[in-house]
This record gives sequence, C-alpha cells and structure tokens, in this order.
Amino acid sequence: MRTVFFVLCILGFLGLAACSSPAPIEQPVPVDVSTTSAPLVEEAEEPLFAMIFMAGYKPQANLPFVGAYVAKEKGFFADRNLDVTIQHSPGKGEHLQLLVAGKVQVTTMDAANVIQRRADAQVPAVSIALIGQKGQQAFASLKTAGFNTPADWKGKNIGYKGVPTTDLLAILDSNGLKQQDVNLVNVGFDPRVLTEGQVDVYPVYKSNEPFMMKGWGAEVQLWDAADHLVPTLGLVYASSEQMISDHPAELARFLAAVLDGIAYAEENPDEATDIVMKYAGPETDRDLMKYMLETELLDAKSANGFGWQSIDQWQALADSLKKYSAYENQIDVSKAFNTSIWEEAMKIK
Repeated sequence: MRTVFFVLCILGFLGLAACSSPAPIEQPVPVDVSTTSAPLVEEAEEPLFAMIFMAGYKPQANLPFVGAYVAKEKGFFADRNLDVTIQHSPGKGEHLQLLVAGKVQVTTMDAANVIQRRADAQVPAVSIALIGQKGQQAFASLKTAGFNTPADWKGKNIGYKGVPTTDLLAILDSNGLKQQDVNLVNVGFDPRVLTEGQVDVYPVYKSNEPFMMKGWGAEVQLWDAADHLVPTLGLVYASSEQMISDHPAELARFLAAVLDGIAYAEENPDEATDIVMKYAGPETDRDLMKYMLETELLDAKSANGFGWQSIDQWQALADSLKKYSAYENQIDVSKAFNTSIWEEAMKIK
C-alpha cells in the first residue's frame, strides 16, 4: 500500500511539472554602435621604433637641436613610441657620412649645403623640414662705421671665411658693387678682427657672434642678404632617400615630436634653455644659449608653421647658388626636399 502511494505521488509531481510553463529565455539587448563611446576594437598601437638623431654640430641652442632636446626631455618622442638617441657630430661632415651609410636616421644640414652636396657629390640627403626660413649668416659692421647701405662698403675691407659666399657676392651685386670695388679679406673665424678694426665688415652667424661682440662692448649693425632680395635658407632636418622610402611613417612621428618641441620652446624659452644646458654642459654660457634660441625662432616661423618648405624657396636658392658658382653640376631641386613627411606629421601632431 505504501508503495502504491509513493508511485502515485511521483506521477503527480511529474504531471505538475509537465503542465507548468517553461522559464522565458532572455533576449540579447541590441547595441547601437553609432552611440557607443568606446571603440568595439582598439586601434593597434604604433610599434616602438629606435632611431638616431645626430645634430650637425656640438650641443647648443640651434633650433633643430632644441626641438630634439625638448622632445626627448618632455616625452614627445616616447608619446609617439620612438626611442630616439641624440648624438652630435664631431665635425668634418661625419653626420652626413653616417646618414648616407644608414647609421643615422635624421641629421641637420644647411639648405645650401643640401643643394651643393646633391649637385656635386650626388649625396642622397633630403630635407624633410625647413626650420630656418632665412639663412644663418649675416654681415656685421660696427655702428660707429656709419654705413647706411652696403653701397657704402665701396673701398672698404670686407671679410670672408674661406671663400667669398654667395650671400656676400649677391649683396654687393644688388647694391651696384663689383668685387673689385671692395677689398676682400680672408679673415678666419675670430670676430675680434672686426672689433679691433682689421676689417670694416665681418661675416657672422646671427645667433651667436653678435651676442659675443656685444659682450666685448661693441655695438654692431647686421646686414642680412634676405633683406636685399637675396634668396637664403637656413637649417633643415635631413634624412636619406632610403629612409624616406622605407620608413615614412616613423619619420613623420619623429617630425611631429620635434616640431612640438620647437613650439614648446617658443612658449617656454627659459625652460627650453635649461634643457639645452643639460646637453651643452655647465661650462656653456646660458645667456648665449637663450639668445641663440630666441634669435633662431625669429627666422623659423613661416605662414604655414614650423618646418614648411616649397619648391619656390628651394628653386630660388638653387638659382642664386648657381649664378655665383657655388656648385658645378645640374640638379633636380624637387628631389632636394620632401613635403609629404611634414604633411603627415601635421596630421598626427
């Protein structure tokens, strides 16, 4: 009897279970991807890229050097997954040799030197950003000399370093003077030949030598070739044709970082000068470094920002250099510079 009762209970339980409704299945909630704030798939991070930037001279506040120093110290390189080693050329063109050999990925050069090296030595160096929109050099005379224009140089002792430069010859030409109208003197690299009266006009680097002469008590007048309608350009960031072909994206990341470094230096000149001093060393004159930075900033800004360059600028410079026999062979000026790296850098800045 107990067995029958137990079986009936089991059958009753199963009957109740069979008659009850099944539990509802939850439906997935649709996702509106157009309003989703976070990306469904994360973008791949740029791979870390190691490279060497070799400044073309000793540590100092040349603006392309400053851009790299600030980018390194403020983390602009790291932000773009770049591991950049900063080195300095010991001289004798080693930075250019290493660039061509692929041991250095970016260096600095004077724009005129890019043209001359490409024309006469077929060196595959290419400007990826023009930092000096005007040339680095000018000609100084003592204010006490009373020159109103370079036409007043007639009959005077005019200094040059090594050979008379295109800038000097073009200034004379644009002011109605021939070489025989002045006494050209090979002066070497000591500006005291001007302050001591050995010459009446002396070629200077605008960013440092006027500061030095002022420290000696000499007030000077500067004569800039660009002010006499002579095409001049200054320092560039240069890379090789091979590097531009193989690593354009990495060069654009580098350029974005150093241009940010220059912009930061413009806004924070004292901090940028302190950063320069970390590289230049305590024996370096800090006031001179700040003067150099501020002077080069004056010549660096184009209507399109730092680093911009155009075929008109480069062709005018090449034509002027050719006119005064600064190079011998023909050159395709369009291959001396590259704008695509700069344009890409502007997109990722």
